[in-house]
Amino acid sequence: MLQMPDDRENGQMPAVVVNRADYVAPAYWIDTVDLCFDLDPAKTRVLNKMKLRRNPDVPTQPLKLDGEELNLARVLVNGQGTSFRMEGNRLVLDNLPDDFELEIFTTTCPAKNTKLMGLYVSNDSFFTQCEAEGFRRITYFLDRPDVMASYSVTLRADKALYPVLLSNGNLVEQGMLENGPNGPRHFAKWVDPHKKPSYLFALVAGQLVSREQRITSRAGKEHTLQVYVRPGDLDKTEHAMNSLMHSVAWDEARFGLPLDLERFMIVATSDFNMGAMENKGLNIFNTKYVLANQATATDTDYSNIESVVGHEYFHNWTGNRITCRDWFQLSLKEGLTVFRDQEFSQDLCGEASARAVKRIEDVRVLRTAQFPEDAGPMAHPVRPDSYIEISNFYTVTIYEKGAEVVRMMQTLVGREGFARGMTLYFERHDGKAVTCDDFAQAIADANPGSDLARLLPQFKRWYSQAGTPRVHAQGVHDAAARTYTLTLAQSCAPTAGQAVKEPFVIPVGLGLLGADGADLPLQLAHETAAAGTSRTVVLTQASETLTFVNVDAEPVPSILRGFTAPVVLEFDYTDAQLLHLLAHDSDPFNRWEAGQRLAVRRAIKSIAAVAYPVDAAPLDEAYVQAMRSVLHHPRLDAAFKELVLTLPSETYLAEQLDVVDPQRIHAVREAMRQQLAVALAGDWQQVYEANQGTGAYTPDPTSSGRRALAGMALSQLCLAAMTTGDTVWPGKTLQRFKDAGNMTDRFNALSALVSSGHPLAAQALAKFHAMFKDEALVIDKWFGLQAGAPDRSGNVLPAVRQLMKHPDFSLRNPNRARSVISTYCQANPAAFHRTDAAGYVFWSDRVMELDAINPQVAARLARALDRWSKLAEPYRSAAREAIARVAAKTDLSKDTLEVVTRALAD
Repeated sequence: MLQMPDDRENGQMPAVVVNRADYVAPAYWIDTVDLCFDLDPAKTRVLNKMKLRRNPDVPTQPLKLDGEELNLARVLVNGQGTSFRMEGNRLVLDNLPDDFELEIFTTTCPAKNTKLMGLYVSNDSFFTQCEAEGFRRITYFLDRPDVMASYSVTLRADKALYPVLLSNGNLVEQGMLENGPNGPRHFAKWVDPHKKPSYLFALVAGQLVSREQRITSRAGKEHTLQVYVRPGDLDKTEHAMNSLMHSVAWDEARFGLPLDLERFMIVATSDFNMGAMENKGLNIFNTKYVLANQATATDTDYSNIESVVGHEYFHNWTGNRITCRDWFQLSLKEGLTVFRDQEFSQDLCGEASARAVKRIEDVRVLRTAQFPEDAGPMAHPVRPDSYIEISNFYTVTIYEKGAEVVRMMQTLVGREGFARGMTLYFERHDGKAVTCDDFAQAIADANPGSDLARLLPQFKRWYSQAGTPRVHAQGVHDAAARTYTLTLAQSCAPTAGQAVKEPFVIPVGLGLLGADGADLPLQLAHETAAAGTSRTVVLTQASETLTFVNVDAEPVPSILRGFTAPVVLEFDYTDAQLLHLLAHDSDPFNRWEAGQRLAVRRAIKSIAAVAYPVDAAPLDEAYVQAMRSVLHHPRLDAAFKELVLTLPSETYLAEQLDVVDPQRIHAVREAMRQQLAVALAGDWQQVYEANQGTGAYTPDPTSSGRRALAGMALSQLCLAAMTTGDTVWPGKTLQRFKDAGNMTDRFNALSALVSSGHPLAAQALAKFHAMFKDEALVIDKWFGLQAGAPDRSGNVLPAVRQLMKHPDFSLRNPNRARSVISTYCQANPAAFHRTDAAGYVFWSDRVMELDAINPQVAARLARALDRWSKLAEPYRSAAREAIARVAAKTDLSKDTLEVVTRALAD
């Protein structure tokens, strides 16, 4: 349990720890909510009429309503004035009847809301963000997810300034009002036919235009889909609309879950703390995940839009129709819905190779972001036991690891069994606020003969135990007995508050490769015949042994195929075995993994070398030749080749070491990159020529993969040119930048010049800005590319400081702040971890500056130093000093305070 200081020298109040064990149901239920908004940026008036009833299962107590930064004007109970009192931010009413009507009138100032939580103004339009606890910044309320009510909402506003008025549900009435000081006023009334918690409330008002599409469901019902954006952006909404249509169709086909509203709306805003929000029927999105055309968006942008649109739509059932009992159950909706959006994207890929690429990309995120979180000061179970600020627990553990837990359930019961479990889940819990246990129980009960049903109590340790399990594997071949014995053992390192871990349920996909590269038939000693060439075994004990029979020669084991569990696999592969897997494994994930292991092994060897700076040739000929073979392999697709040729990130390499010298890691990885660039120069030329596109642009997986591989080749050719003095390929790259017919090719060329440090980069950057100065999302890329550039002479930090003085930079816009500050501090380790500690000073200044404006953005930036205790000196002491400096700031938000306090306790 995290212990917060009781008395801080700087006068800051101690933070309150919320514990899962302390959950009690609310003392009152709210049945209906009737909201009326008179929208004005300086003074919005909110009239809140509610019908409440006492919860008979809870002892009689006062009604305590949450509120923040509200001006309270009136409180009525059953139409009469009543006494009330304030306890901090809470409005407290005593001596209430069992059933009553409550009317609360408040005002708020959306124009001054820089936190972007609650009701706020962005580009002269109104937006809301209420998850997790933003509704209390709109009106006094029981702002908790287990209070589900029916909402009707009336919006009133100046018609010329705010012609579009949107809220949750169905539009039931609209019309004109009497003129106001600025001219005609109008109203719109929305009614949501489904009960929802307050965090799913939304409203939007502004000058917006929409793309509209009528669709018919499998049941024959018609629905209207709308994507709203600012005027001028309508040409960038086609892909988002197509993604939404695909999402609706997929959810109905895969899980039998239809769209349950007359209309479904997406609205894009440039000022948004998150990626998007699943408010019932009115999803509010960061423009980053809506706007795309080939001139302004990369293939990655297209893919991300498809995924995020799918994710938020799938929440309509997994999160909205069934929601969380309390915020500790956050992964109930987020982990499950990430799994669903991953499955959606894989299903749309169609081809097995494209599906494999998507799986590898998802695992790469898990390993580079979630595994370090599991090993750091913010480690927490998928279902946390406590928090200070819930916003800090919108983490990769809740989302990505939570998705892996759901994926393991599907592995244990099968795809059809999982679909049965989902059906039972909705039969039992539709319209309710429930727990992770309720979900797991439904999947198990729908599959009574499955491993999940048999092992459910143990399986649920994935929800309660933090940390990344390690699976240690050893294999022994007995030539005389013709057997191969594989021993699997599991362990998990201690985390805060959890010194001892009980064994997990770990599904392990595996196969055995023969000398010719073919998969061997798998027959265990107790079986009468072989059962296929690939299978999943379930590890439940601290150690278990499997004996395969009829194995004539020592095989190469392919373990954890498809990454069947979020664990670290430890097996003492020889280089020859890894090269064999890379060349032959039928499982694409393990084929890729073999290449990663070979690269990591060489990187760590060079990092540990005595010589410094690093040896210029850390890669041996066998590895280089293996990469050449991958590049020219006739049956591997381009996207897979690009993944194999991409070296492990500096962050991932750092996690493999006990003591981290960021500069040394960077030097080694750059030397490896440089060596591959020069040694394969001729191959890169062939690859580029074979994969540069000439036809019409499409963002499909095959075309995207070819562009990705061509972009990598271009980057490598520019890097080689910096060593050889060649001027041809940098010149060709600049021309490619100028002539590109889509943003992917243009940005790949620009990135090639910047990442290689070529002098032509400055010319290209200037031209890029001139071309796209009015495209905010493209300029975010421009900022981010410079903040993330390799730091060859300590010049990135001065460049970042200059970027913050650029007329286009704004600290108040989360996208722009992240593009510069977060990119530098969290995605450019060598530039950030400077020996003079200047990067840490910059970080602490920015965290404190942002904390005063937007605590959520500040808290996320604060996590850049989560792993400070692994750093070598002098970084370690300097990093701790910077964290302590932030922690000592008076009036630090609880968002940031929790992060830095946990970091200091590590």
